[in-house]
Formats: sequence, C-alpha cells, structure tokens
Amino acid sequence: MRYAIISSCLIGLNTKYDGTNNLREEVVERLKNEYILIPICPEQLGGLPTPRNPCEIKDGRVIDLTGRDFTNNFYKGAYEALKLARFFGAQIAFLKSKSPSCGCGKIYDGSFSRKLIEGNGITADIFMRNDIKVVCID
Repeated sequence: MRYAIISSCLIGLNTKYDGTNNLREEVVERLKNEYILIPICPEQLGGLPTPRNPCEIKDGRVIDLTGRDFTNNFYKGAYEALKLARFFGAQIAFLKSKSPSCGCGKIYDGSFSRKLIEGNGITADIFMRNDIKVVCID
C-alpha cells in the first residue's frame, strides 16, 4: 500500500482552529482501503495551540482576527509536514479545503468575511512545489 498525508481534522482529530474537527468519515473510510494515511496538522506542527484564533492569508501574510502575524508558524509547520511526507514517501496529500494551511485552488481572502479567492494554503503550495499531488476535501 502507498502512504498518503491527510489533514488530521478530516479523520476526526480536534485540531481545527476552534478545537473541533472536520470529520469526513465516508471519505476517510474509502481512502483507508487504498492508502496508509498519515494525519498531520501543519498549524500544530508550526507551534500553534488548539484552540487558536482563525487565520487567513492577506497580502502574502498569515494573520489572525486581531491582526497578529503567524506567517512564520505556518511556514514552519508546512516544512515539517513536508519532512513527514518525504520520510514516508507520500506522493499525495488529502487536505482540508479553504484552509490557510491546507486549502488548494480557493482560500479565504483575509477579510474574515468568508469570501473565497483563488489561491492555495501555505502547506498545499509547498507540497505542490515539491511534487506532492494535493487533493482538497471540502
């Protein structure tokens, strides 16, 4: 079987910014038949606590609701996640859509108004630039 990275919130771990999860049981059950899943939360790997304030990407920086800049934490977590992917030889990652870490194709615009724009989260972008296929799960 092949290894795949998966956002830990998608398997039911309470790693989402508000201390909850984004469990997608039917998706996870299907993926478990094809892959050995490696759960990660890049935000936790970057040193952020759970729960934490929501963050969005604005002008290339990752900020929270109060305007605090967490860009360095997001990059640190993304590179730690990349180390894990490389260690296991994972060539695909199933990541949570719209997230400032994991989103691919569309992310929130940085206004905290739930408006989506074209773009990728930090981890998704780093994975793609390192030849790891990213599949976003809503």
